[in-house]
Amino acid sequence: MLTRERRERYDRQILLLGEDGQERIRDASVFIAGAGGLGSPSAIYLAAAGIGRITIADFDTVDQSNLNRQILHWDGDVARMKIDSAREKLAKINPDVEIDVISEKIDEDNASELVGGSDLIVDAMDNFRARYLLNKAAIARNIPLFHGAVHGFVGQVTTVIPGETACLRCIFPNDPPEGVFPIIGATCGVVASIQMTEVLKYISRTGTLAVNRLLFWNGADTTMSEIPVERDPGCADCKDAGVNRYE
Repeated sequence: MLTRERRERYDRQILLLGEDGQERIRDASVFIAGAGGLGSPSAIYLAAAGIGRITIADFDTVDQSNLNRQILHWDGDVARMKIDSAREKLAKINPDVEIDVISEKIDEDNASELVGGSDLIVDAMDNFRARYLLNKAAIARNIPLFHGAVHGFVGQVTTVIPGETACLRCIFPNDPPEGVFPIIGATCGVVASIQMTEVLKYISRTGTLAVNRLLFWNGADTTMSEIPVERDPGCADCKDAGVNRYE
């Protein structure tokens, strides 16, 4: 049962999701891949929502050029490990949330192990090599994956339920071109907010998820659009995946 203090803290959320929904949020464990532009607002909103355990994996240090968008990190954090900066801020946002951090680069050898103890995976990466590894790990572990990506004023979101919906490889069979790209912090905030709305809906069993749809946010003209996507029966990543608990 929720304590009086927790009922007061999450009062507005409980009005929407119910006490059962808030308890499911309290009991959930979420893995966030990356503590950068998408990972920062994602972690902040999950901590504020009362997620039971947040695990963040990042191996990088804070750079001056990160500060326009990676809002967990402040001027005094330059040269610190991002995971240390993130853990310190999140503990102050909500001391009830357990924060675990992992200083490792996600690769083929550790991806499945890193996400294995979590109920959900948040893709807050900046490259598709790591995203494809998360996609495979999600399928292997039967864990939903919440994808987000940003570029300039534009961002995209989709939710992957292994065994039921199109996976990331179904949607993007080949690596999109990558490199250093322009970005404003607000784009990260919009996209991460949509991702975290998906996460909270999934956990609380509320609303309709963005499955088999790729959503696009265009901040340059303040529009949203979407395209339907389908599971590829020949997909190298998910063709053998079974049906997920989402049913």
